Amino acid sequence: MTLQIGFLLFPDVQQLDLTGPHEVFASLPDTAVHLVGKDLAPLKASSGLTLVPNTTFDTCPALDVICVPGGAGVGDLMEDAETLAFLRRQADHARFVTSVCTGSLVLGAAGLLRGYRATTHWASHHLLEPLGAIAVRERVVCDRNRVTGGGITAGIDFALTLAKELIGEQEAQAVQLLLEYAPAPPFDAGSPESAPQAVVESVRRRFAGSIARREEIVARVAAGF
Repeated sequence: MTLQIGFLLFPDVQQLDLTGPHEVFASLPDTAVHLVGKDLAPLKASSGLTLVPNTTFDTCPALDVICVPGGAGVGDLMEDAETLAFLRRQADHARFVTSVCTGSLVLGAAGLLRGYRATTHWASHHLLEPLGAIAVRERVVCDRNRVTGGGITAGIDFALTLAKELIGEQEAQAVQLLLEYAPAPPFDAGSPESAPQAVVESVRRRFAGSIARREEIVARVAAGF
């Protein structure tokens, strides 16, 4: 039967959280990939790229894989009852409940990570445990049918890891080869552990305000559990 994979789409989504895994899943045989929005109106990603849903909460089929990407818009989603209810409905029957980057905070707000090992973007990692998750600093974390990816570019690793479970390792490797996914970054600055301390501090300062607002939201959500 055709695999049904759905990505939650929302204003200020981090487009690479979505488009990296989308490219992997769209390369799988006999697979339908859905972009799920509240309605079919185009939405702007945080980078300004316009994305268009192709199904809604009401018309979305039962999904084998539900995936929540991250981005600046996750704060609103964490307190959006309609979105959280949709995720809970899909999670009831989905084979895999997944996220990339700070999308895991939305799963946590929906109560879908309680007692599960999970990861997220390094700058928001401390927000997982208040939402009931067991925070793990790994690029991809699999715990039963919960699969979470780290920040942004980890979405491709996440999708290939899940592809192995869905279609087998050899076919997943074929997709990796098709995409010529052979990372060779010019700098060893992709994590706070390897980046120069001055770079880490500059990034922390740049996003201090948004992280503080996200901490307030997580505190409100956690208080309601």
